[in-house]
Amino acid sequence: MKTKLKDKELVKNFMSGDSLALETLINRHKDRVYTYILFIVKNEKLAEDIFQDTFIKVIKSLRKGKYNEQGIFVSWVIRIAHNLTIDYFRKQSRMPTYSNDENPDIDIFNSKKFSEITIEDEIIQDQIASEIRQLVNILPNEQKEVVLLRHFGNLSFKEIAEQTDVSINTALGRMRYALINLRKLVEEKNLNLSIQ
Repeated sequence: MKTKLKDKELVKNFMSGDSLALETLINRHKDRVYTYILFIVKNEKLAEDIFQDTFIKVIKSLRKGKYNEQGIFVSWVIRIAHNLTIDYFRKQSRMPTYSNDENPDIDIFNSKKFSEITIEDEIIQDQIASEIRQLVNILPNEQKEVVLLRHFGNLSFKEIAEQTDVSINTALGRMRYALINLRKLVEEKNLNLSIQ
């Protein structure tokens, strides 16, 4: 049964012409990939668009033989999703905004989530989020990957270790160094990342 096959076996089957193997891979990892994208973009419609673009790129890359079998499939897909998300923000040159276009019956400004936040606080929070994303992008790739998988992908350190093919201690160590480096960057750039 296809659902019991490992990812790398399904990839080989797809590359040999079995389109159902790809369907199994997508079904196996769609929630994790979509959640990762949604955590970054904070917009369901945009997350769905980037999710579709991600798997289109995955299919094209697999057909061109651009998948390294040594890597973990879902990490590779999340990296593609991450790059497409960054590309989107570069093109838009703006960070995500809140919108109630998808459900006009709900007034987001009447939400409890926003009720005690002033417009100034919102602007400051958006600025802080933007600055943190920029700082994370400066980190070495191994540290950046752990931060993104942990905080945006919501993965446990055990899952991160499995996906990046390292021990849990290595994953924890990378997170520790990432936090140390982020603190240094905040100090160097003299950033205030709190709402007064």
